[in-house]
Amino acid sequence: MQCVRRIFCPGRRLLLSKPVIPHHRTRLLSTRSQPNSSFAKRITWVVAGGGGAVVAAALTWASLNRGRHSRHLQSVACATEKQHPPNGSPPPPRPGDVVEGLPDYTLDEVSKHVTRDDSVGGVWVTYRDGVYDITEFAGQHPGGDEKILLARGGAIDPFWEVFPVHATEETLNLLETMRIGNICAEDRAKRAAAQTNKKKEGPFANDPTRSPLLKVITSEPFNAETPAAFLVDGYTTPTDVFYVRNHLPVPEVDPSNYALEVSGEGLSSPIRLTLNDLKTKFEQHTVVATLQCTGNRRSDLQAVKPIKGLAWSAGAIGNAEWSGVRVRDVLIYAGLKDADFEGHVHFEGLDRNSATGECYGASVPAHTVLDPHGDVLLAYAMNGADLTRDHGYPLRVVVPGVTGARNVKWLGKVRTSREEYGGFWQQRDYKSFSPAVDWDNVDFSKAPAIQETPIQSAICSPQEGFVLPPGAGEVTLRGYAYSGGGRGIIRVDVSADGGKTWHEARLREGAGQDPYRAWAWVVWEASVPLPVAAVTTEVVVGTPLEKVGVRQELVEVCCRAVDRSYNTQPEFPGPIWNLRGVLANSWHRIHLRRPLATIEDSPRQQRLVSPEVR
Repeated sequence: MQCVRRIFCPGRRLLLSKPVIPHHRTRLLSTRSQPNSSFAKRITWVVAGGGGAVVAAALTWASLNRGRHSRHLQSVACATEKQHPPNGSPPPPRPGDVVEGLPDYTLDEVSKHVTRDDSVGGVWVTYRDGVYDITEFAGQHPGGDEKILLARGGAIDPFWEVFPVHATEETLNLLETMRIGNICAEDRAKRAAAQTNKKKEGPFANDPTRSPLLKVITSEPFNAETPAAFLVDGYTTPTDVFYVRNHLPVPEVDPSNYALEVSGEGLSSPIRLTLNDLKTKFEQHTVVATLQCTGNRRSDLQAVKPIKGLAWSAGAIGNAEWSGVRVRDVLIYAGLKDADFEGHVHFEGLDRNSATGECYGASVPAHTVLDPHGDVLLAYAMNGADLTRDHGYPLRVVVPGVTGARNVKWLGKVRTSREEYGGFWQQRDYKSFSPAVDWDNVDFSKAPAIQETPIQSAICSPQEGFVLPPGAGEVTLRGYAYSGGGRGIIRVDVSADGGKTWHEARLREGAGQDPYRAWAWVVWEASVPLPVAAVTTEVVVGTPLEKVGVRQELVEVCCRAVDRSYNTQPEFPGPIWNLRGVLANSWHRIHLRRPLATIEDSPRQQRLVSPEVR
């Protein structure tokens, strides 16, 4: 098993003479110097029991770095030796145990360490009762820095429950080499009490358990987006990290008692259909379609001027395979004779406000549903499995090409009507206005309900603040592009100089869709040359204590998409600002850092180590 191929240190190139094999000795070659032997012995003892060359190699890498990180590791070693001498008994504490002699940190302090920019303290995580500085290791993480950084400023334990490959002695011992302290006693006590009393009360008490990988925006009601690192890992978004938009508590529905009510104008008579009826009386259809929250990227608009609403970034969107029956087929079965019925189709969910009795509901124009090529589904499966509770179990409507707000979950009623649905979220929300309109003069009756969404694209990898390797000449970008109404994506342009010059991205998964029924996003990729002079801001990175400076330039990278109707994204968010913060689709911009110079022989040199640009 090859665990480590290359380890790079500033001013050194460290090569393994052969693949790393646990429990086999591997010689490490350095072009400059060898690790201090006594320090290496202490490190080896700290991780006694790991025994593998994977750990030995990583620890030798750590010992070669003479900065703050190494000093922290020596502190761990000394503190642990004080508790349990190497030749004594009992054995050393388990990884994550409290280590006497190390500093205590509050969880609030840990939460502020979220960036690899060391001028603000680097990246910290917790594991059990320990606090760890993973700033230097993040770039060497075998799975890439984007995933390990999901835990920054918080506990890494829940993520390892999702990725059990980390549950090894070698991994835990390696983490312990990055130990800088303990969670303070007060926060440990609060955490224990919270675990004891974690049973919820109130209307959200029966909400389902969610993946810790989701980026939570609000807990009650639960709203969370997909971390950018997972958005374009594959063409479809895994169900457990698909964004969640809930307005009310998640209902508990017994499938054995469930029945969908279908009624309204133009139908012979009201009917009720069980889940089994839907699965046996109608042909199943499957469609791959993107759902996007109407507020996706609202944070871009909030940066222009404050907005009431959830601060979504670019992850309130997802692509999935949906299976179910066509709403059109169900309405025809219920007796709808007029294929040209002019009106609306209402959808009401089973989620209700316990105080007012109001449910979540929405409607779409009837022609959207009755179009034989429209693919509007009553979906009971997502990505090849039953819907999960957060995504509408046992039945939801999927309206491809239409904003997420009209894709009602936990569907209880379908009704045809000459009138648009009259509920709050149809009439007094999910509408857009001029930047001149504010809460003092807004008139929701003057704006139509949002249906099809405008063209959208975003960069998912790398992410904001990514540190490029010194001397990097190009960067590889990956992202998504999508346009509502089934309008296919024909081009994505990317720029590494803030939009002065452009390069065309390669359209990958999703590029072969029917350009008039392109319900799903397109994943794109581009290797973009970095300009010689792309400086927008020069910053100094380094701590005053170490008196070390690193000059960096900020490289502004952006993208824009074009659909088959030649719609494209506006350059800036200001002109499309609106009081609800919806339909944010200006050029997506991120800023990368590129080191310009270092101070030689500095104990902080290793902070410039960056992962290979992918």
